[in-house]
Amino acid sequence: MPELPGLERRLTADGSPTLFSQRFQEAFHSSAGARLEADQKYLLPAQLERWPSGATVQVVDVGVGLGYNSAALIEAASDRGLQLQWWGLELDPEPLTQALSDPGFSNQWRPTTLALLQQLLCRGGGAGESSGLSSNSTWHSALGQGELLWGDGRARLPELLGRAAGQCDLVLLDAFSPRRCPQLWTLEFLTGLAQLLTPSGRILTYCSAAAVRQSLRQIGLQLAAIEAPESSQSQWSLGTAASWQPLPVGVGLRELTAMEWDHLSTQAAEPYRDPSQTAEASAIIEARQRAQAASSAASTSAWRRRWGT
Repeated sequence: MPELPGLERRLTADGSPTLFSQRFQEAFHSSAGARLEADQKYLLPAQLERWPSGATVQVVDVGVGLGYNSAALIEAASDRGLQLQWWGLELDPEPLTQALSDPGFSNQWRPTTLALLQQLLCRGGGAGESSGLSSNSTWHSALGQGELLWGDGRARLPELLGRAAGQCDLVLLDAFSPRRCPQLWTLEFLTGLAQLLTPSGRILTYCSAAAVRQSLRQIGLQLAAIEAPESSQSQWSLGTAASWQPLPVGVGLRELTAMEWDHLSTQAAEPYRDPSQTAEASAIIEARQRAQAASSAASTSAWRRRWGT
């Protein structure tokens, strides 16, 4: 498979391929498994069994990337007889383009799933072009319909809010890590994502960073941890779930531990901020560092010593 500029193919431990971004100096998935990550960190805590057959689940995929999270959701929804109303936010078509040309990726999915993802690479006119933003693309099938809003997620989110505020059951947040891509982890951007949710809707993310969890708390969301397998020896979870309503533990979710709650009282919990929603990553990081330096919160190193992490 020819590699596109800036992207390096890597094989993860479960046999599924991912990409390493030279721009962000980070892989799209953990080395444990790209497919495993989609299943454990997004599909399982989505708890699709909550909906009866024939129901419509409204989903936003933030950072579509190679398409693993949505592909896993599409197939699970189909198996349960659910309909999907899907939206995606993505800046770069290259990861999905490369994934769809990789037999290691395509062999994991049904032809119908791959056809839907392929439709997303056929950009149409849509609302984006009339506002000077990148164009949109759509898919349609017996499973439902989807629309991908190409471009900077911060610029496209207001359009999505105008169409789906308070209507979304699931928001899958899978951007590069906050230290690499803070633009999509700021208090302001997370506030917009929260406004998409129904009262029982959930934001699901692989991220357990204190800054992100504290921002979700400040917005008013209830938190749960995405549970690691019993075989894992890590003190940390696989990620974070957040909702306006308390989240039920079990089936992939658990309460935060005392150690995790204590983490939110340290300087590590200082939110990333971007009031204009246009700032560069370096400016967001520098502003947060200044806020941390001025903070009276406990240091992260003291917290680490306290908990032996």
